[in-house]
Amino acid sequence: MISSKDTVKEAILKAKSKKVFIEGNFVKLLAKTTDDEVKDYIEECKTKDLAQRRKRLDITKQVQAQNKELEEANRLNKDLLLDLQNKMEELEEAKKAAESLRDEALSDLEVMQKKTQFELVGIIVKLALAVIVGVGVTTSVLYMFVLYQGYDSKIIESTWSNLFGILLTNSFSIVGTIMGVKYATEKN
Repeated sequence: MISSKDTVKEAILKAKSKKVFIEGNFVKLLAKTTDDEVKDYIEECKTKDLAQRRKRLDITKQVQAQNKELEEANRLNKDLLLDLQNKMEELEEAKKAAESLRDEALSDLEVMQKKTQFELVGIIVKLALAVIVGVGVTTSVLYMFVLYQGYDSKIIESTWSNLFGILLTNSFSIVGTIMGVKYATEKN
């Protein structure tokens, strides 16, 4: 117990000059006195101590509430981050699937284009050969008719020879052009 009047008087002077009061369990140790000034000081210390305790308790509760909110926000952020990572993985898988389908479609398109080109080349070659054979047969029949009838065949001979030369040259030109276009359009 503190009973020295000088110590209590010193504490009262410090309280008046520097606004510093005795707090906590130390207030309980002060001796009971009959001095009104010491009683007033002790009551003021108790009041200030109680106010400080309430203030600290309020701050502690506020900090605890904020910590709870921060922990909840942190948990939500972790959940959102996991969801985001899962979505990113799903998007990456979808991207790979789409690229695979695109590559497959391009491959199918290329096959179809080559097939169509091949069929078109075949049709053009058949038509060109049909025209060449048709003109050749017609000219040959006409030449044979002239020879059979005994007409002068000098003009028909040179025409027949020139016509076969032109048809042969044109047939090679057509086939060469078609083959050149076919190989020029290939990627390799």
